[in-house]
Amino acid sequence: MPHELPPGQPWPIGFAATCLRATLYILFIAALAQGAYLEALHFHGVRFTERGFTELAQSALLLTASVLLLYTRQVLKVLPTLTLLVFAFVFSSLIREQDAVLDRYVFDGAWQLLVTLVIVPCLYLVIRARRRFLAEFAAYANSFSFGLFAAGVLTTYVFSRLYGRSAFWEAVLQEHYARTFKDAAEEVVELFGYALILIAVIELTLLARRWHLARRAG
Repeated sequence: MPHELPPGQPWPIGFAATCLRATLYILFIAALAQGAYLEALHFHGVRFTERGFTELAQSALLLTASVLLLYTRQVLKVLPTLTLLVFAFVFSSLIREQDAVLDRYVFDGAWQLLVTLVIVPCLYLVIRARRRFLAEFAAYANSFSFGLFAAGVLTTYVFSRLYGRSAFWEAVLQEHYARTFKDAAEEVVELFGYALILIAVIELTLLARRWHLARRAG
């Protein structure tokens, strides 16, 4: 049956596979940090702007996460309502990251309209299937993926906003304050948060694949 709930216990992850994934995630985070460093070092004209490495990488991370969520929902057919809600959140964040481009080349406030067109129908479908959503959430909430996703959301949407406040950096730097410090701090922390969200979605996809294989084997 399509879109049925996953089994209670997915196939376990081996120690070697866990170590391999941990190593790849460490290298991935290190590459992002090195990219931000090289942006600050060499690309003075565009650093920490919408044309710089950091903001382009943010969009790439969100786009990859959105594609993986669609794959999990449409191909693996696991956790369909939960992945729909997460997709709406991640894809809306991707649209929000394009606000400067949309305001400049479409119209002022275009990103708000596009986000509304994504969020409203997705929320409607999730609310309509709220019992299924709660059952899927219960199956997902104790996973490693959920913990990473929560950490990514807190990092990006709470900590980076507070850490990147102009008032904070003006207090720290005083007469040496320059907006570049504030932008670099906020955007790099935001990049790390998006990286956590992508890793969480990768883990969700791998978990869904194990559930999918277990369902077929059963």
